[in-house]
Amino acid sequence: MTSAQKKVLFLCTGNSCRSQMAEAWVNELRSSEWLAFSAGIETHGMNPHAVAVMSESGVDMSNQYSKTIEEFNGLEFDLIVTVCDHAAESCPVKLPSLVVKHIPFEDPPKMAQQVENEHDSLMCYRQVRDQIKSFIESPALSA
Repeated sequence: MTSAQKKVLFLCTGNSCRSQMAEAWVNELRSSEWLAFSAGIETHGMNPHAVAVMSESGVDMSNQYSKTIEEFNGLEFDLIVTVCDHAAESCPVKLPSLVVKHIPFEDPPKMAQQVENEHDSLMCYRQVRDQIKSFIESPALSA
C-alpha cells in the first residue's frame, strides 16, 4: 500500500461473487488510488462462474478467497461499499469507515436460476461483471 492509496471494502452476503468481482476490478483498474478488500456477512466460497467470467476479461481472481467481515476487525477503511441489500442491512457499524455507500447489484446466481442453459447462466454473470466494472471506472467510486 502506498500513501496515495485509500482502502475500500466491498461487502455482500457470502463474499462469493459480487464483492469478489468488485475487489478484483479495483485492484486491476484503480490500484494507484485504491487498495481493495472484500468480505461477507458469512462465507459461501468462491463462485466458479464469477471466477470464469472475470478471467474472460483478463482479471485473475484465483488468489482471492471467501472471507467474513470479522477478518477486518480493527482495520479502518476510507470507504465501505455494500453490494447487496442484505449486506446493507447487516453492515456492522463497528467497522470504522469515513463513508458507507450502497450499490445494489443483482445477484448472478439468483438470476441464473431463471434461465435454461449454461450459456444464458454465464450471461447473467457477465452482465453483473460489466455493471460492476462500470461502477469501478466511474467517479462514483470516491470517498
